[in-house]
Amino acid sequence: MADRQGLRFGYTLMTEQSGPKALVEYAATAEQAGFDFEVMSDHYFPWLDEQGHAAYAWSLLGAVTQVTERVELMTYVTCPTMRYHPAVVAQKAATIQLLSDGRFTLGLGSGENLNEHVVGTGWPPVNVRHEMLVEAVEIISALFDGGYVNHAGVHYRVDSAKLWDLPDKRVPIAVAVSGNQSIDTFAPMADHMVATEPNEEALARWDSASGGESRKIGQVPVCWGPDRDAAVARAHDQFRWFAGGWKVNTELPSTTGFAGASQFVRPEDVADSIVCGPDLGALVEAVKPFVDVGFTDVALVQVGDESQRDFLRFAEAELLPALRSAYA
Repeated sequence: MADRQGLRFGYTLMTEQSGPKALVEYAATAEQAGFDFEVMSDHYFPWLDEQGHAAYAWSLLGAVTQVTERVELMTYVTCPTMRYHPAVVAQKAATIQLLSDGRFTLGLGSGENLNEHVVGTGWPPVNVRHEMLVEAVEIISALFDGGYVNHAGVHYRVDSAKLWDLPDKRVPIAVAVSGNQSIDTFAPMADHMVATEPNEEALARWDSASGGESRKIGQVPVCWGPDRDAAVARAHDQFRWFAGGWKVNTELPSTTGFAGASQFVRPEDVADSIVCGPDLGALVEAVKPFVDVGFTDVALVQVGDESQRDFLRFAEAELLPALRSAYA
C-alpha cells in the first residue's frame, strides 16, 4: 500500500460538457465543497455531439482565478505543439500563475487529433508528436527561466522571446505519459506526472527517471445520481467514447468518428468501467486502484452538466469526508 500522507482529491472542470459561465460557477462551488484542486480540460471539440460544449480553457482559467482563493488549478492537459505555439503557452501559463497567486500547474500532453486538426497542418504519427512535445517543453522551460529565448529546432523556431510578466513562483510542469519511452523522456524534464492508468511499475519508473519525489496525478470518471438506471443512461449518452481507450481516442478526428467508434458500446459496458448511481461505497472504491499504486492526486469527473450542482452538494456532505476517511 502506498503512503497516503498528503493524498489530495480534485474536481474536473470539463469544458466538453458545460458552458463557460456554468464552469466558473462550479469552480467556486467546488472550492467551497472542500476539493483540494481543480483541473480543466483544454479542447476545441467535445468528444461527442451530445456533450455540446468546448469553450476556451484559458479564458475560463482567468475567470476561475478570480472566483477561487485556495484550490490549486491545472490544465489537464494542454497540447503545446499544434493549436498553440509553445512560446504562447508559456505566456498564458505565466499569466494564470500571476492571477492565481501561485496556484497553477501547467499540465501538458501530446494532444488528440480531434482538437489539433483544426489548424490544418495534419496529424503526425506518435513518434513525431513526442518529438514536438519534447521541444515544446524545452522552450517553455527556457522562457520560465527568464530572459530572452532564441530557439532553432526541428519543429519550432523562437526569435527573441521573453516573458515580461513572470511570476515569482515558477510554474510547475506536469506531463501526461503512457509507456516507458514517454516516462524515460519526460521524467527528467517535468516536475510532475499525469497518467490515465493506475500502473505501479510506471510510477516507480517515473520516480527512478526523475531523480526525486513528484506528484502523480490521475483522473477517475464517475456518474453519481440518486437513480442508478438514470445515471447509467447519462454516462452512456455522454461518456461512451471513454471505452475506446487513449490510443484510439488520440487518433479519431471528429465527433462523428467517436460516435461511429462507440455505436456498439452498450449502457452496461459503460457501467462496467464507470461507477454509476448513489452507492457511496462504490464511489470510494473507484479511487482505490490509483491510491494503492501511489498516486498523490486524484481528480474526479462527474458525468453530465445537469448533475453538477447536486454532485457538488453530495461531495461536500458525504463523498469527500468518506474519501478522506478511507484514504487519509
